[in-house]
Amino acid sequence: MRIVKFLGEVRGEIKKVIWPSAAQLRVYTMAVLAAMVGIGVILWGTDALLTLVVGFLTKR
Repeated sequence: MRIVKFLGEVRGEIKKVIWPSAAQLRVYTMAVLAAMVGIGVILWGTDALLTLVVGFLTKR
């Protein structure tokens, strides 16, 4: 019966959670997507720059 006790405790903890509103969820989602795009652009730029540098250094 430990599983029943565990599930009861989980239910109690879920009731304590403060869930975001739909508007907050949209804002948070857009922030995450913007961060993903920003990091992707930074990584792409770094990769392109390093590719040019390595290409320049290996052509002698």
